[in-house]
Amino acid sequence: MEEISPAVALTLSLANTMCDSGISSALDITELENVTDAVNMLCDQNGEVEYTMEEDVSASEVVISLPEETHHHNVARGGSRSVYELDCIPLWGTVSIRGERSEMEDAVRALPRFLKIPIKMLMGGDQEGMSPTLTHLTSHFFGVYDGHGGLQVADYCHDRIHFALAEEIEWIKEELYERLQVQWEKVFFDCFLKVDDEVKGKINRPVVGSPDEMVLEAVSPETVGSTAVVALVCSSHIIVSNCGDSRAVLLRGKEAMPLSVDHKPDREDEYARIERAGGKVIQWQGARVSGVLAMSRSIGDQYLEPYVIPEPEVTFMPRAREDECLILASDGLWDVMSNQDACEFARRRILWWHKRNGALPLAERGVGEDQACQAAADYLSKLALQKGSRDNISVIVVDLKAQRKLKIRS
Repeated sequence: MEEISPAVALTLSLANTMCDSGISSALDITELENVTDAVNMLCDQNGEVEYTMEEDVSASEVVISLPEETHHHNVARGGSRSVYELDCIPLWGTVSIRGERSEMEDAVRALPRFLKIPIKMLMGGDQEGMSPTLTHLTSHFFGVYDGHGGLQVADYCHDRIHFALAEEIEWIKEELYERLQVQWEKVFFDCFLKVDDEVKGKINRPVVGSPDEMVLEAVSPETVGSTAVVALVCSSHIIVSNCGDSRAVLLRGKEAMPLSVDHKPDREDEYARIERAGGKVIQWQGARVSGVLAMSRSIGDQYLEPYVIPEPEVTFMPRAREDECLILASDGLWDVMSNQDACEFARRRILWWHKRNGALPLAERGVGEDQACQAAADYLSKLALQKGSRDNISVIVVDLKAQRKLKIRS
């Protein structure tokens, strides 16, 4: 779906390091880790997983099973480590294609070992039984930015949002909120609004290639904007922040669980908000703000203030053993595919890859993107094209299943 109506309508850049963008944070964050490539996410408590392969991939496919838990999930006892004490890197793959559009306006970002988050920001005061030496959990950052009217804002979000997020976490980490959901809403609210103000030239912003130089000027014309859906993944929680109509979906067991809700002008609460602000939702090839924009929230789009806002909605989701995979994608995928279908296709493709190729040797794991997740992301993008998607298509697939010291059983 076109985000801007034809009446007013006027590279992929992936990186695995925090410093390649040339935009730096004004803050020296001591917990910000060096970014490495992807290996694993969750590991079992004994550091060992059994791996079995069945002949029929449509049935049990590749089965990755964990030993039965015998202790409370928060507590490390008897020499085994709590899941929260494990420091593994997630398996992930990405794809971003132009599709049938004349321009590529999407951007994706994957940053394993992004930031160490204070445990109290994830567990609050409920840390009974946890090791006193466990003060932080490593988080991993993933983001999809779907631009419209131009690529400038999506590119800026790609380069800047993770730095702004790290700044907000640093500033709030000494406070202990009674409700963790409220705490993370504030973190992402301040992060997204800061980036939006920088994009619009309302506050100083860092200059690409000049870390110490700040400039007060807009990133793009006022008709350019972008969605932003980002996820922080750690061993205890998945935290998703969304602004626009890109989407994050978690496959837990056999159920696809949306971790974000699209910001569309005809969403009942969004329609009412726009009307209260004095705006209009007009049907023109679908519901559009002022007959122009097919989403009700975004970064940028200054010409549609105050009807289109940059405020995100945040989901703070505890992890579960049944978590299979996480998909972040632009509407180029979701416009033609249901949450359930996308998750099931991704899961099957990951298992299909392992059935054909087996488990990677440990020495090869973490060298670039995970091939199984990459195969899943590629498959989803090609399937979206076959189903008639006419938009740019960007997909991140994160495998949330535990994998370590895999054993092959015949």
